[in-house]
Amino acid sequence: MYTEQYKKKLTTPGQAIQCIARKCNIAFGMAVSQPPALLKAIADRARAKGFDELRVYYLHAEEPANNTILQYELMDVIKPHPGFLGGKERALMKQGDADGGRKVIFYVPNSFSHIPRYFRENVELDTCVVTVSPMDKAGYFTLGTNNDYTSTAAKVAKNLIVEVNDKMPRVFGDSLIHVSEVDAIVEHSAPLVALVPRPPLPEDEIIGRDIAKLVPDGAAIQMGVGGVPDAVCKYLTQHNDLGIHSELLSPGMVELVKQGVVTGKRKKLNHGKHVFTLAFGDQEMYDYMNDNPAMESYPVDYVNNPSIISQNDNVISVNALIEIDLYGQVNAEDIHGRQFGGPGGQNDFVRGAYLSNGGKSILAFESTTKQGQISKIVPKLSGVVTDLRIDTQYVATEYGVINLKGLSSRERARQLISIAHPAFRDELTEQGKKLSFF
Repeated sequence: MYTEQYKKKLTTPGQAIQCIARKCNIAFGMAVSQPPALLKAIADRARAKGFDELRVYYLHAEEPANNTILQYELMDVIKPHPGFLGGKERALMKQGDADGGRKVIFYVPNSFSHIPRYFRENVELDTCVVTVSPMDKAGYFTLGTNNDYTSTAAKVAKNLIVEVNDKMPRVFGDSLIHVSEVDAIVEHSAPLVALVPRPPLPEDEIIGRDIAKLVPDGAAIQMGVGGVPDAVCKYLTQHNDLGIHSELLSPGMVELVKQGVVTGKRKKLNHGKHVFTLAFGDQEMYDYMNDNPAMESYPVDYVNNPSIISQNDNVISVNALIEIDLYGQVNAEDIHGRQFGGPGGQNDFVRGAYLSNGGKSILAFESTTKQGQISKIVPKLSGVVTDLRIDTQYVATEYGVINLKGLSSRERARQLISIAHPAFRDELTEQGKKLSFF
């Protein structure tokens, strides 16, 4: 029965996308779940004048989108509405600036956990395109590496087109899409997008070691991406019965599962399960996830909901930033007044971890950037505020770890200056006097 439905809906990428209206809103799966064949077909149709205008909603683009629909010559028709800016979007913006200040990227301010609601209430979707795992005997595909907003987009869109990739893992949790819900199916076997980590810096090692000391046995951990989170995982190998409730599932976290460090035995919510909303790693990690009942994926408005996060005890959240000022305000998305990245789910976990019994929200970063020329601790933010000063708890650099909770404004400023790079401390103190901290 389900095999027959599958065969009836199986088609070519070019035929599958014919259901997309000439002028409409579409969404595609982010990161690993971007469907290369379908996105190429959409780009080819756009080049052939088959669309009038496509507003394209997504969070994080990788090669499949970067090499197809996100091309400057298509920007008359393709209107990217990302919730996060990567290198490709910034390059397109630069081209637009050089082309008479042309607007080509339409950033949508967001908190990651809010995006499913946008699709339910604010953005009417014509079509969702996404990569899925192969169908099982009961007629179900799974969303594999990416649940995030994609599960909601898939349910509310007028048309759902799936690209079946035999390399996409079958994942448990709330990740199912039934063949009866799908309008068209294409098959395309291709390597999944892999995360290429940068080599760790000496500062990462120092910060990672210090943060690991703040993690109690039995903690539920959330890690962002980058050198510091990878280093934290490296220094957690002697811990016991850690749990995972994380926006991102990364190779470092999976390695802790394999070593028996992460068991989830002390979690109050999703006991014994490793909960995430998106996974980004390498094929070895994706293979380990495949058909693994301990790995559970849920929509981002569940995983990143602060009231859900807080139901586990001792939640430890580790995230990065671009700059923090002497007030304790955090900018994690803007450089020189222009959108550079996005908030992702940082504020979701900053708040959720602090609400957890015994929880700690930690913002960790190297004290400088541009080969030591620029301090990330500044007198006052130059960009937008991602995390309010009232939300900031632990702050860590290679010069130490501080806790801002319960401190006066003067004490907060002094503590922040104490973990700044020594070359900038005098200047920060002088600026602090001008801002009436001292």
